[in-house]
Amino acid sequence: MEQNKEKKNMRVIGITGGVGAGKSTVLDYLESRFHACVIQADQVGHQVMEPGAVCYAPVLALFGEQIIKCDKTIDRKRVSDVVFYQEEMLAKLNAIIHPAVKEAIRRRLEEERNDGRELVVVEAALLLEDHYEEICDEIWYIHTDTEIRIARLMESRGYTREKAEGIIRSQASEEFFRAHADYVIENNGDLEETWRQIEEGIRRNEIL
Repeated sequence: MEQNKEKKNMRVIGITGGVGAGKSTVLDYLESRFHACVIQADQVGHQVMEPGAVCYAPVLALFGEQIIKCDKTIDRKRVSDVVFYQEEMLAKLNAIIHPAVKEAIRRRLEEERNDGRELVVVEAALLLEDHYEEICDEIWYIHTDTEIRIARLMESRGYTREKAEGIIRSQASEEFFRAHADYVIENNGDLEETWRQIEEGIRRNEIL
């Protein structure tokens, strides 16, 4: 009975936000300050495409042998180059990858619950679109002003302003994020203020 009680006490927070919002800043703080287990969908996506993993053969069948590198791993840059110009291929790729990633995260959550973990944070760019609210107790939206996001992308990734603006336009709107979030963190560069908001978000469920 005690073990079952521990399983129910694990809190799962979903973290989302647009590119350049500084989600990694929030994840790092949650991990260091609250010993959260951080699960990033992008990293899981890489794992499910490794040789022998569940998505390896389907992705190879979709794109062909030309995406295989000398070490037999999938050349993700080549895949990215293809889907950037072919929306139909992107849709087919997503249909392979996204369900596998979500299932892998479900299994990881169960493992963490069995281990008695108190806090797990799941980060995904398409957290809302892929309905991760099904496996998260609450959704946090990390908001950053557009101009700050553009500056961050230009500095950290070497993007032109046009490319940064284009990527931001292609993502969900601020209104969409806010409409589906349980909690919003404003992350415009004042780290002390960001930390304060994270602490406040954690206290909402009295996990401290």
